[in-house]
Amino acid sequence: MLKLRPGFRVALGASLLAAAGAVFASEATPPKASIPFANHGGIRDWKADRDQGLWVQDIHRQWYYAKLMGPCIGLNFAQTIGFDTHPLGRFDQFSSIYVPGGGGGRCAVQSFTVSGAPPSGKVKADATGGKVEADATSGKVEADATGG
Repeated sequence: MLKLRPGFRVALGASLLAAAGAVFASEATPPKASIPFANHGGIRDWKADRDQGLWVQDIHRQWYYAKLMGPCIGLNFAQTIGFDTHPLGRFDQFSSIYVPGGGGGRCAVQSFTVSGAPPSGKVKADATGGKVEADATSGKVEADATGG
């Protein structure tokens, strides 16, 4: 039988315990998501989640969800936004968005995770009685003035 010195046994046990803790910690944390080259056309589309966050689609059609640090005034109605990608050019949890207009401004991202596609748009009636349908994946709006 192999005899180990008492100090070596303690060191061996501590290192095994630390290794096991690292394995469990890595399983509990979701992988870090990012969109590389976001400053060079890496972002294909986006859709606001009210003023709390937004879904972002990369050029490979993978959707991500960016939860914002707080309410981002005007995001729900914005036609355009800016993506602050920092010097590395990627959009991730350390990035922010800019909403133009009076109430807008810089809105920091709290978390950025891989996501499914955003919920699809619903058919709404406009002021003339026609149908207005928003396409959630392309951001396009189609109007039918005939009411049918």
